[in-house]
Amino acid sequence: MSQSQFHPLQFNEKGEPFLRLPSPHENIIITVPRMSDAPASISHMNHPAVYNMLGRPPFPYLPEHAHSWLTDITRTTDAALEELRRAAVEHPDADPLLVSSCPVRTLREVLPDGTDILVGDIDILREGWPDVVDKAAKEILAKPNADRPIGDPEIIWCIGDYMAPSHQGKGIMTAAIKTLLHEWAIPRMGVRQLRVETFSDNIGSRRVFEKLGFVHEKSVALENKVLNCGRKISGMEIFWWRVE
Repeated sequence: MSQSQFHPLQFNEKGEPFLRLPSPHENIIITVPRMSDAPASISHMNHPAVYNMLGRPPFPYLPEHAHSWLTDITRTTDAALEELRRAAVEHPDADPLLVSSCPVRTLREVLPDGTDILVGDIDILREGWPDVVDKAAKEILAKPNADRPIGDPEIIWCIGDYMAPSHQGKGIMTAAIKTLLHEWAIPRMGVRQLRVETFSDNIGSRRVFEKLGFVHEKSVALENKVLNCGRKISGMEIFWWRVE
């Protein structure tokens, strides 16, 4: 089977694909999720440094939530890998083809003894306009974006991510997004523009995107926005990035 369709992924001894972050974070890899990630995921999602900055996860975050989430994202990464395998069989001599998604998303720290620990997650997906409250208006924006074919430069993408409290503030997420964007999203998915949103008080996330060259477009005031943990959100900050 041609390996060109998997470029630039590397594979560990278990056959899991991964991307490695550059120095000084070369001990961090972006790889596939595992169902065994559930205990660490539960611990992360029940920490205020995480749940106060995420809009969707249930609270409290229970084992059944972790199982459901890991099942869903494993299905997604498995499908992405199958897309690459199929391309390798059908186009063995072709240059790497554009694909619809990324097969790696889970951030792990590789320890000196070769074992690893879950430290976060990062996903590049089609934009869904979470700051738009009106359902009809949201659908008008989201549906044509979802319907655009693979490689269409007009697709608007978004980033979803979180970092374990133990690894926040170390520059890891900045390096991870940069790695995923330049090694996979741009060359393998045809990503040309991203629109991202952060809660207005999420200073850390805002700084990550600013360091990566995202441009602040606007602030959006939100009324009656309450997270599952009960925290009230006053607004969102909207950032854009476009390939040069």
